[in-house]
Amino acid sequence: MSRTLVAADPTALRPRLRGVLAFPITPYDADGALDEKGLRSNAGWLAASGIHALVAPSGTGELFGLSPAECTAVVAATVDAADGRIPVIAGVGFGPRVGAQLAREAERAGAAGVLVMPPYYAHPDPDALLRYIATIADATSLGVLVYARDGTVLSPEQLERLARDVPNLVGFKDGRGDVRLFQRLREHIVERFGAERFVWLAGAGDDLVAPYFAVGAEGFTSSLACFWPEASLELYRFARDGDNVGLADFHRRVVRPFYDLRQRKRGYEVSVMKTAMELLGYPAGPTRPPLAELSADERRELQAILVRLEVPTAADRG
Repeated sequence: MSRTLVAADPTALRPRLRGVLAFPITPYDADGALDEKGLRSNAGWLAASGIHALVAPSGTGELFGLSPAECTAVVAATVDAADGRIPVIAGVGFGPRVGAQLAREAERAGAAGVLVMPPYYAHPDPDALLRYIATIADATSLGVLVYARDGTVLSPEQLERLARDVPNLVGFKDGRGDVRLFQRLREHIVERFGAERFVWLAGAGDDLVAPYFAVGAEGFTSSLACFWPEASLELYRFARDGDNVGLADFHRRVVRPFYDLRQRKRGYEVSVMKTAMELLGYPAGPTRPPLAELSADERRELQAILVRLEVPTAADRG
């Protein structure tokens, strides 16, 4: 039996993405090298936690701090550890040639889909940005998702062009926090292609699940799921069921304390998650520059949050 979830039809990936997609960290050893054993350990228990998919490497997984060879190693190790239980989506990017090569290697490694990260150039030409996405998508038969973040800003008309010209484009993930634009994009595509053309993912953080779901998001990428997938799944259930009261209370009690800390410095969206993993006893290691590390006081503050919320440790999970 195959240990991967590669679909002959890329559109078959769409229903697997309606839920929680974890953005796991990339652990490093004491010398700062990729810790593949630790990565497999983390991915293995996450794949059994009830979440719907893993994205590796991702922004939380320090994609842009990895070499292309490390990116491929992360995908292969994650696919192996997931063992066919849930889809593994490979983050790819940098430039069109490197992104296309990473997509091909991810497909060979058994990934179920590809998430196209923003390109290296911060202010791309609009038409060239579309060629960047199309070039990567053309390199694989897998389902492809666009990640709108940083320099990747798409108008409704641009996304329509991609929907027409890139048949294996199956989803859109927004990480910009611009809920108004997300709503416009979704309405534009649904009106022209129907509700099933794309799966729509909230990707600006666990703290913005409520507004994104209010305008049509069907799933979300979660860094909180790195170490506490149960909380991410509870957040999803509130949002999916339209329980706005429960969602608001859960956000206040559980999500906001982590995100208040994450907002202290640039890069803390990764550093807080890696430090939480370390404090809970999981393989983690430091971040790579230019990401900052938490101060000693901030580590103690994060530890207090983890204890107060009774977040399961690695020992608790056995």
